[in-house]
Amino acid sequence: MDLKKTVIIALCVGFVAIGSWELFWRSKGYFPDLDDDKHLWARNRAKVDKAISNDVVLVGSSRVLFDIQLKEWKALTGIQPIQLANAGASPLPVFNDIVENSNFNGTVIVGVTPPLFFSTTYPQAPPWSRASSRTKFFHDRTYAQRWNYSLSVPLQNTFAFLSDDEEGWYDDINLKALLKTIKMEKRTTQPDMPPFYRFQDIDSDRNVRMKQRVVTDTAFAGSIKKVWKFFMMADMPPPDKDGTIAFFLKDLEKFQARGGKVILVRLPSSGFFHDLETNVFSRKDYWDVLVSQAGVPAYHYTDYEPLTGFDTPEWSHLSGPDASVFTERFVNILLKENVIPTSKTN
Repeated sequence: MDLKKTVIIALCVGFVAIGSWELFWRSKGYFPDLDDDKHLWARNRAKVDKAISNDVVLVGSSRVLFDIQLKEWKALTGIQPIQLANAGASPLPVFNDIVENSNFNGTVIVGVTPPLFFSTTYPQAPPWSRASSRTKFFHDRTYAQRWNYSLSVPLQNTFAFLSDDEEGWYDDINLKALLKTIKMEKRTTQPDMPPFYRFQDIDSDRNVRMKQRVVTDTAFAGSIKKVWKFFMMADMPPPDKDGTIAFFLKDLEKFQARGGKVILVRLPSSGFFHDLETNVFSRKDYWDVLVSQAGVPAYHYTDYEPLTGFDTPEWSHLSGPDASVFTERFVNILLKENVIPTSKTN
């Protein structure tokens, strides 16, 4: 067989195989989307280096990702925030990176999720390293990595079977995730982590929306609640309130000295998380102390009637429609109190 026929046959077999694999996963309900990985985060972090004083940057944990919607913010202010929050992470490493490694002097919205904000400043601790590893990647990434990611984005938006989220969702369809679904005989007495299914969609600006299934399928929402309990019931070191506040205040002072503004926000929670955050991280001992020492505008959702009454289907995040309404109400409060910019000027 000559080389030309071999190449044609190989291409045909490849197209059929890829097409069959793609159709199989689409029949299972999968669709093309982006992964919230270090590459996407770094691409958005790069926007900070070109931002002006009228820009807004969001830092925090997953509640900032889910609950603050970028298009709604832009519709009301003319400015689309730069989304740099990280799920399951402290906001302190990202704020520190902005302070130490950029000249940005605009507005930073800092989400305060008590179990994460007040957790630690220890570099190897997961709440810290999950965020700091991304800031490190941003500064260390090569041009080859940037180009490779730019080329991968159209493919991610075309093929459903391309899935390699760093979170390691149970329902990812890369080889590593599929191997994890194989049940092996247990060799330890430690409980297994419950299956953690992806429950969000994300776009190129890192705007996150909760999947509607969380709202309509109570069993699916229940599976996420089991994961939250698994994480929170694990042996964890006590919170480092004094250390985390001191670290934040040091960066805050430096940021304010160059004209930057900071706004603190405490977003909604319910059920297990609300009870944990009320009993272990009481407002009086944590939030109020932070706000008093920081001396910056601070917004606790329970203090504003328009920000209350929202349902958090899995205890910690707002559904897509509720997040849109919450963002509109929150931004209107900030505009009324004149604490955020409303239009870009050079």
